[in-house]
Amino acid sequence: MNFTLIICTYMRPEPLLKLLQSVQRQTLNPNEILIIDGSTNDETNDVLERNNFNNLNYFLVPKEFRGLTKQRNYGIARVNIDAEVICFLDDDTVLERDYLEQLLKTYETHPEALGAGGYIVNESKTKFVGVDYQPQVTEYYFDGWTRNDGSRFILRKKLGLDSDCPPGYSSSFSHGRSVGFLPPSGKIYEVELLMGGVSSYRKEVFKNQQFSNYFEGYGLYEDADFALRVAKMGKLYLNTAAQLHHYHDVQGRPNQYQYGKMVVRNGWYVWRVKNLHPAWKDQFKWHAITLLLTGIRFGNALTTPTKKQAFTEALGRTVGWWSLWFNKPTIKS
Repeated sequence: MNFTLIICTYMRPEPLLKLLQSVQRQTLNPNEILIIDGSTNDETNDVLERNNFNNLNYFLVPKEFRGLTKQRNYGIARVNIDAEVICFLDDDTVLERDYLEQLLKTYETHPEALGAGGYIVNESKTKFVGVDYQPQVTEYYFDGWTRNDGSRFILRKKLGLDSDCPPGYSSSFSHGRSVGFLPPSGKIYEVELLMGGVSSYRKEVFKNQQFSNYFEGYGLYEDADFALRVAKMGKLYLNTAAQLHHYHDVQGRPNQYQYGKMVVRNGWYVWRVKNLHPAWKDQFKWHAITLLLTGIRFGNALTTPTKKQAFTEALGRTVGWWSLWFNKPTIKS
């Protein structure tokens, strides 16, 4: 398949270089690589000029196009006309040698797929235990694999607030489990959520869809918003054989207060993209979980080494929750 790789970047020249070196070692190479740079200096361009990569086109975007969703849309508008699939990668990822080959195989195995995502292997904490295993309340079990559950999920189970959907699906009250809870089984799972930085979509999807400019700057949950809208059109899959590493570079991330506000407000927005008019029971659960998670972060301010970060994030979550009662986001199609 003819496919394009789009990498949106911001002030991360060294992580980007490591990613491109892993792209260069792939068993299947992209027909085109577009680097969409929102940096405010020339360091990324300088790194690329010192290193030669095949089929690479670099774009330093104007100020008005900075921000993850705007940069993605900027790149999509410049994709080669012959491309059939557009792949997206975060600039702080590193690929296993066959990542792109395995990812594109998803479209061969499932011709109906509108999108396919890869699997972040270095964040997987699961072990295979078989189909007859009886998990403890402190564990999460799926498809023969188990992992230790975090304290917030254990508490949600005890309070009857755990997600009632498999990983990669958003429940009627949102707050589901991400595709990261899927096991590294090598299987392809149908989902309705994809992580934007390890995703791909058929080019035809972008004839009537684009990434929403509601998600300014860092764009937290912009990928969930887009995937949910595409999932209403057709099927999405997560291929756990398409493996890569994500290193979460701290450069370019918002402060914890702003992050906390985005978690709540953007989370509310994505919840309503799928459930525009949720039942009162689902509304109660969404708010209950949001307040529970905020309380846990306030508690972390007393119990963890990163007390200041936890407190400022909790404060941002609190402000974000109160703001919903006076200034709800407007849902955009």
